[in-house]
Amino acid sequence: MTHAAPLATAGAYTDAVATAVAAAAAYYADGTTPLGDDEYDALVRGIEAYEAAHPEQVLPDSPTGKVAGGAATGDVPHQAPMLSLDNVFSAEELAAWAAGLERRLGRPVAGWCVEPKLDGLAIAARYRAGELVQVLTRGDGLAGEDITHSADAVLGLPGRLAEPIDVELRGEVLLTGDQFDHANQVRTEHGAVPFANPRSGAAGTLRAKDRPYRIELTFFAYGALGLDGDLGHAALLDRIGALGANTAATTAAHPARFGTVEEVQQRVEEIAALRAALPFGIDGVVVKADSAADQEQAGSGSRAPRWAVARKLAAQHKVTRLLDVEWNVGRTGIIAPRGVLEPVVIDGVTVTYATLHNPADITRRGLMLGDRVFVYRAGDVIPRVEAPLADERTGAEQPIVFPEVCPRCGDAIDTSEQRWRCVRGRGCQAVASIRYAVGRDQLDVEGLGGTRAVQLVDAGLVTDIADLFTLTKEQLLTLERMGDTSADNLLAGIEAARTRPLGRVFAALGVRGTGRSLSRRIAAHFGSMAAIRAADADTLAEVDGIGVEKARVIVAELASLAPVIDKLIVQNVGTAVSEPTAAPAGQDTGATAGPLAGETVVVTGSMSGALAELSRNAVNELIERAGGKAASSVSKRTTLLVAGEKAGSKRAKAEELGIRVLSPEEFALLVAEHLG
Repeated sequence: MTHAAPLATAGAYTDAVATAVAAAAAYYADGTTPLGDDEYDALVRGIEAYEAAHPEQVLPDSPTGKVAGGAATGDVPHQAPMLSLDNVFSAEELAAWAAGLERRLGRPVAGWCVEPKLDGLAIAARYRAGELVQVLTRGDGLAGEDITHSADAVLGLPGRLAEPIDVELRGEVLLTGDQFDHANQVRTEHGAVPFANPRSGAAGTLRAKDRPYRIELTFFAYGALGLDGDLGHAALLDRIGALGANTAATTAAHPARFGTVEEVQQRVEEIAALRAALPFGIDGVVVKADSAADQEQAGSGSRAPRWAVARKLAAQHKVTRLLDVEWNVGRTGIIAPRGVLEPVVIDGVTVTYATLHNPADITRRGLMLGDRVFVYRAGDVIPRVEAPLADERTGAEQPIVFPEVCPRCGDAIDTSEQRWRCVRGRGCQAVASIRYAVGRDQLDVEGLGGTRAVQLVDAGLVTDIADLFTLTKEQLLTLERMGDTSADNLLAGIEAARTRPLGRVFAALGVRGTGRSLSRRIAAHFGSMAAIRAADADTLAEVDGIGVEKARVIVAELASLAPVIDKLIVQNVGTAVSEPTAAPAGQDTGATAGPLAGETVVVTGSMSGALAELSRNAVNELIERAGGKAASSVSKRTTLLVAGEKAGSKRAKAEELGIRVLSPEEFALLVAEHLG
């Protein structure tokens, strides 16, 4: 987490309180706070430390000890206070908190429940005879704001329960990732400013009235008032789910009960590892005493229960400034904007660049140079700019200027699609295309590195990958620092590339909308480059992993690559097809025999043993040779996970789904006959 400088003076303390109060007010109003979670938490900790040392100077509007930092209000009283949670920021602090709770009880806690801390808005939903009658925000904990008018747009919050009972469900309303993207699309279509982040979107949507459009949200229940019996927390969540309300039990980060603090710590780490893959945002993990008796004995303070705590995770959203926009041309001619940021540390990594997707996205988000912007980073995902803090504009911000010609070659730009492209396509970045094509997982041509690729293109000897197979020794010897031996070795490498499997040759083309795995499936389905070349969109859509829209993109790409493909066919490149040909109608494409027949296999972590020297692409090819289907993400369709060192969230998800897990060594034994 971010550590704030100690507050040394009364003036610094006063300023810190004012900053915290303003940030909390914005956060609980519409989520557009100028502070990230880390900065706010550090600021409040600094305020708490100063107040502990100077209790006589505590200001009445200080956020410490108050629900929602004292920023939220409401006019409808709650049946029982809706409290906040105290925070801890490390495994050591969590262990100390747990030990303190057990000292308060005078005995060990009967059990612990661990669940994700959802990043949304807390609400209370009141039911009478099973019918939803009122929905309130948390407000100041004692009274909330009536938002019943928004209830019909909240998925997972049933209008009628499975039983005709009086009960109040409590939980979190949020925008999932897909709902957030859809919400911003709908808002911009109606001329509204995009939401800055999912939390601000949820806050604004719940309070909004009389909008000409509808935005769906999602509810996750985490508690209830009025259910019979002294249910433990885990059992309570099961009971809520049986009533028809949504809970986190439907997710990979589902609540679970544990007996020891060590098990709790392990589950916290598992949920943290799952964070990037979850379809919604979390900002921590909640740890609760599971037993109703333990909860009652521990009691609550004025702000938070003593039997529950939030183990905060490092913030994935930060606020920084957009300084500039760079326009880069990729190997297929795509012109991609990249935001240059005022450096900011997110989850331990200093971020200075972030993706801006495409010009249409920049326009949709209303970004300007000099804007204070939300930046998001999850795990290893490339950071992205989400939205500007429009309310903080000073008037000095400048429009982002879009290029009128290709930034690399100066030729015209095709702006007919959202992703702009140089009209020269791959010709604009011939060197990059060649370097990609000869890479290890494509044609694998030794001796053809970046310098040689530049020489070949600059000399006019090569304009595309098909030209590689027409090169002569005499031509190569005209290049600087190219001797007889080097020329012979390069020609031998190119000749070896001629016999690469069709899947690798097709991957070398760098067709938009495909990757190495999909290239293998396309090769397996059609069996020859000529058949791929002749395929229409309907035929391509039959390949596993290609839908109608992607098929259209691939067909357009194949049309633009037709001259190159035709030259490859004439040169007999890619005729060595080791993959199976198309399966009969009604059957899955792929090998039907072998130790992995019928298996969908995901590989994650660092490989060891016999697999240590193989690239991930080579391991995927091995899976398909052994009759299986290689996949990149764990789902209910996955039947086997090969998990090496640092397997991370994919292993945790596989274990949650009951999927068989093998080590690299165990997997190598299983497919030993295909390793050669």
